[in-house]
Parts: sequence; structure tokens; C-alpha cells
Amino acid sequence: MILWTVFGYLLGSIPFGLVIARALDLGDLRTIGSGNIGATNVLRTGNKGAALATLLLDSGKGAIAVLAARHLSGDTAAVLAGGAAFLGHCFPVWLGFKGGKGVATFLGTLIALHWPLGLIACGVWLLTALVSRISSLSALLAAALSPVFAWGLGRTDLIAVSLFMAVLIFLRHRPNIARLLDGTEPRIGKKG
Repeated sequence: MILWTVFGYLLGSIPFGLVIARALDLGDLRTIGSGNIGATNVLRTGNKGAALATLLLDSGKGAIAVLAARHLSGDTAAVLAGGAAFLGHCFPVWLGFKGGKGVATFLGTLIALHWPLGLIACGVWLLTALVSRISSLSALLAAALSPVFAWGLGRTDLIAVSLFMAVLIFLRHRPNIARLLDGTEPRIGKKG
């Protein structure tokens, strides 16, 4: 279990957004827009392809951690590896523990742990994004509702990891929450 936790954390720590932005000469994401290393901030560079690649890779690292651990060591290892991948994205060792907000990794982890739960969380994010055009609000609602949906789907074994990720997402979004409350949170796609 310790090995899967370390594996998940190290995989989650790979800052794909930063790597992609540097490879495409888009600049240092930490000095653009929100300063975040995730897909939403990559989108602020104006490069939709880079943002999509970041989204897929950041969600993929959570999913790969879960699927590899489940295949080789079972469901408990999968939950630990997925939670650790999410933690690694938020606090990557390679960047002095200053990482992203974890939304894509959260969604990828949930999809791999229990695809109906993951798809519901994605649906909440997408519906909220379509209505509000605010990524942070979409993420906060999807995260807050994920433990409730885990319970509703009868997956009580996933409530703790869903709650863990939701709490961290809220903590990582504190500045966004303040901007949401005062009406200054930027819309999706706004260049930074």
C-alpha cells in the first residue's frame, strides 16, 4: 500500500501544464493568469490544444494511478494511489509543493474509481460551466457533490476519498471563492 501511495503521488506530481507550456513556448504558467499549472490557466495562453492536452494528461495521471494499482493490488490500493495522485498534483515535490488545484486529476481519479460517479461529477462540472462560464464554480460544485453522489450510488467505500479531494479542492480555491463572492472571478477562456 505504501508503494502504491508513493507511485500515485510521484505520478500526480508531474506538472504536465507547465511542461506543455514550456515545450510550446507559451511562457511560464506560474506568471500567467491565475499562476496555476492546470488546464484552465493553459487556456488563458490562447492555445486550446495545449489546454486540452493538459486536461487529458492531468486527468490521466489520476486514472492511471487507480487502474494500475487496482489491476496489481486491488481496490484499496486503487483508492490510495488515486488519492495520492491528486495530492501530488496539488503539492508536487518537483515544484516545491506549489502545484495546481487538482480538478482534472480529481475527475480522472473518480472516473477510474467508479465511472458512473466520475461521469456524474464531470456532468455537474460541464453543466455549471455552460451556465456560469466560471471554471472554479464548476469545480467547487462537482467536488462538493461527489461524496453525496458516492453515497447515493451505494459506493460508501468512495465517500472518504471523495470528501478528501473535495476538501482540498475547496482549500486550493480559496482565492477563487473570494472572487466569486465579490463578483470578480474570470470567465472560462479569458486570456490572462
